[in-house]
Amino acid sequence: MAIDGPLKVNVQFLRGTEPAIGPGKALVLDAIGRTGSISAAGRDLRMSYRRIWLLVDSLNHAWTQPVVETRVGGGKAGGAQLTAFGEQMLASYRDIEARMVAAAKGADFDWLVDALKPES
Repeated sequence: MAIDGPLKVNVQFLRGTEPAIGPGKALVLDAIGRTGSISAAGRDLRMSYRRIWLLVDSLNHAWTQPVVETRVGGGKAGGAQLTAFGEQMLASYRDIEARMVAAAKGADFDWLVDALKPES
């Protein structure tokens, strides 16, 4: 839900120097929640399974509780889902993101956009 244009606004929480959650990881969580699978989320986002898995692993290590849980097995036995904590964390992130985007539509944001030098 970032604002794109002359300025880009997005929300990112860091754990040290590593992103704990940001727009990309939120999209991964949305895709896992929608598809019920890490591999399907990767296909949906046009990302490799390895890349998605690394993002999920990073998410699970950044927070005090797991964000995504996986079930081993083929077909209907396997899959992935957001934990209750993961759902709450994502909802909180989306709420903060929406409030920041709404705040960025004010006069201060407009002033900053107008103050940008044109690209050459």
